[in-house]
Amino acid sequence: MVEFIGMLKVKVIKGTNLAIRDMLSSDPYVVLTLGKQKVQTAVVKSNLNPVWNEEVMLSVPQDYGPVKLILTLYLAFIWLSIIVHHYSHPSFYLELQEVYDHDTFSADDIMGEAEIDIQPMITSAMAFGDAGMFGNMQIGKWLKSNDNALLNDSTVNIVDGKVKQEVNLKLQNVECGELELELEWIPLDQ
Repeated sequence: MVEFIGMLKVKVIKGTNLAIRDMLSSDPYVVLTLGKQKVQTAVVKSNLNPVWNEEVMLSVPQDYGPVKLILTLYLAFIWLSIIVHHYSHPSFYLELQEVYDHDTFSADDIMGEAEIDIQPMITSAMAFGDAGMFGNMQIGKWLKSNDNALLNDSTVNIVDGKVKQEVNLKLQNVECGELELELEWIPLDQ
């Protein structure tokens, strides 16, 4: 039986300057999966700079490991998936694995990939316990480096009693494209 330690609220804010893989544009939407869980945003029609501002919720198992996000751009859609993988040491990665352009009558085209580590958010949140007892403050940080897809340092903050982390990703192995997310940790006792 899987035991859960909390919930991960992911706000899919927007994509910026996504690579063109069809004639002029695409109709993107984001699908997130964590283990066997799957959620998705609405479709944004004909837009390479889609704005979703949608929140989705995923349960985080006690034995969490790296998490993959797969962003797939279809002729009509973009997907963002989270898939849990187990490593030998506790770590938590949010990986924008691959970005594809799907054509109805031909093979999908890769549009990019990225990986981010969100363990600092969960570790910081658990270390501080009840975030509602603290004022607004920074409690953790994940630094931009050549080894990750962050556009800038990603801080973990307590904001109005909630543990949040803004993540701005540069899609990898593609000529252009960025994705903006906001993560929020929700312990099971809330």
